[in-house]
Amino acid sequence: MNTVTVEVGLGDRAYDILIGPGLLARSGAEIAKRLPGIRTAIVTDDNVAAAHLGALTAGLAAGGIEAVPIIVPAGEKTKSFDALQVVVDGVLSARLERGDAVVALGGGVVGDLAGFAAGIVRRGMNFVQMPTSLLAQVDSSVGGKTGINSAHGKNLVGVFHQPRIVLADTDVLDTLPEREFRAGYAEVAKYGLIDRPDFFAWLEKNWQEVFAGGAARTEAIAQSCRAKAEVVARDEFETGDRALLNLGHTFGHALEAATGYDSARLVHGEGVAIGMALAYRFSSRLNLASPDDAARVETHLRAVGLPWRMADIPGSLPDAERLLGYIAQDKKVSRGALTFILTRGVGQSFIARDVPASEVLSFLTENHPG
Repeated sequence: MNTVTVEVGLGDRAYDILIGPGLLARSGAEIAKRLPGIRTAIVTDDNVAAAHLGALTAGLAAGGIEAVPIIVPAGEKTKSFDALQVVVDGVLSARLERGDAVVALGGGVVGDLAGFAAGIVRRGMNFVQMPTSLLAQVDSSVGGKTGINSAHGKNLVGVFHQPRIVLADTDVLDTLPEREFRAGYAEVAKYGLIDRPDFFAWLEKNWQEVFAGGAARTEAIAQSCRAKAEVVARDEFETGDRALLNLGHTFGHALEAATGYDSARLVHGEGVAIGMALAYRFSSRLNLASPDDAARVETHLRAVGLPWRMADIPGSLPDAERLLGYIAQDKKVSRGALTFILTRGVGQSFIARDVPASEVLSFLTENHPG
């Protein structure tokens, strides 16, 4: 089977991440071991439903688990109050009880939405993550952050609600469009850039094998999950060093907001890629890191086909002051001071609080394609 198991160590709420092929077919058996006698609602989007809902329903049935599907539109705009209401109503209409489970079958959008619904319906139901995108398998499905977007910004409404198990079926990644796979790879590279320089060097050598599939892909996903699991176990509610996982996200979220979450122009992982390159360049500008480190990061992102500068985003962007406004609205702001994840070099990221807005503004102005 070649399944790798990574444990997220949260005491009596610890759970396993299973990574490998064929997990859709084995889903019923794996879930029933941990949650015997349950019924489920499968939350998925119309794209994923067409590709994988039948296989998951059959896999659950093989383990004796009944499932009711709740299908939402694909895309970032589904992380909304309207879609949340659809999911909540669907779970309640199915007469699922508190001890039953909400299963998220999809990418980060479906996982965040379904997890939020599971966290609030009946004051908290069991939640199972079945991530179908690389980005969700290595990042958003692990750690219990759930939520939706608001007109004021991304992920501003939500709860921490840990899953009971994460089943990352590597076979489903073969159906991903190449752009989506690349975007997810940005989050894989992120773990190396935060505090695993050896992993980043391994990726520089082996990224083509990761893209091709097989053992290297499973290894990259497992390494990413181990990195995230360690951080989550230390700092579940992001009061300390879990914030390191936001490397690239402060710039990236601002760029997503600036493009109106239009996935034709920019998807989340692409925003993170540009954001990481900007974080390294900003660190170099502040004389914290060498310009060579920033160049190394940009070279790798370019090699795998990811955008690495604001000029790579199609269409025009708001001016630097507007971009700074989006950054200031991001939830990584505390009492008006800007918090960034900056770096002293590859694998040497740290949390920088009280970053002066004036420094950020002049940096954005310099790097603005306009």
